[in-house]
Amino acid sequence: MILKGFKENSIKKHLQAILKNPKGTSKAQMVESVGVIVNADEETNLETFKSLTKSLQILPSKLKIVAFSETMNQDLMSWQTCFSADDIGWKGVIKNTELLTFLNTEFDLLISYYKTDILGLKLMTAKSKAHFKTSIFQEDNRLNDLIIQTPLNDFDAFESELLKYLQVFKTLKNET
Repeated sequence: MILKGFKENSIKKHLQAILKNPKGTSKAQMVESVGVIVNADEETNLETFKSLTKSLQILPSKLKIVAFSETMNQDLMSWQTCFSADDIGWKGVIKNTELLTFLNTEFDLLISYYKTDILGLKLMTAKSKAHFKTSIFQEDNRLNDLIIQTPLNDFDAFESELLKYLQVFKTLKNET
C-alpha cells in the first residue's frame, strides 16, 4: 500500500510538470481525426461516439477510442482499447503499447468524456499529442482547450455544443 501511494505521488508530480509546461499544441484546424478518452465505468455506449463521426463528416476509421476502467471485466471487450491504473508506471510511464500509440497520435480533436476525477484519465488527456482538446470534465481547466459543461448522460447536448464551437472555429469540413 505504501508503494502504491508513492507511485501515485510520482504520477501526480509528472502530471503537474506536463501542465506547467504546455507544448503549445492547442491549434484549431480542420477536424479529420478524433480521439476519445472515456471512463468505461461511467459510459458504456460505444455507438454514441460512432454517431459523432457522421456529424463531424469524418470516416469511422478516423475515430479512435480508449477506455479506462478500474474494474477490468469482460463487458469491456467492445472497446477498441481499454486500460487501467496497472498500465501506468512510476512517473507516468505508459506500459501499454496500444495506449502509447494512441497518445502519440496527433489527432485533430481529442474528446475527454468523463466526469470522475481519476489520475489516469487526467494523465492520458495531458499526455495526448492532439491539436485541440475538449472535455466535460471541469476539475482542472489546464487539461483542455474547451470545456463544455453538460451532464455525462446527455451526449446529444455535448455533441450539439461541440458542433457549434467547431463551426465558430471554422474547423468543420463544410465550413469555408
